[in-house]
Amino acid sequence: MMDEREFEKKYTDAFESLRKRLATLGDEHDFEVEGGSGKLEILFEDEEETRFVISPNTPVRQIWISALTTSFKLGWSDKASAFVLDKTGETLDQVMSRILSEQLDTPVSV
Repeated sequence: MMDEREFEKKYTDAFESLRKRLATLGDEHDFEVEGGSGKLEILFEDEEETRFVISPNTPVRQIWISALTTSFKLGWSDKASAFVLDKTGETLDQVMSRILSEQLDTPVSV
């Protein structure tokens, strides 16, 4: 298992890259992205005031995404050089593309 400092670096890099892309997509697809306290939140302007939360879980070295009434837990893959959802093999970007597309009912590519 990677040490905490290495996880923080990988998470921070992935988080910052994702935040920038989501901010651009938010302008196109009418959602807001907020960051703070080490997490990202995506806020949708719908009747349910839907919110996706992306945050690190440092003790287990994972990124957790709470969205669509599900918790997605992604661990680092050296092979993919990315955080990956073990169950499906999807990278963080692929998971975000899928759940945003499902939420917005239109194809979204992160």
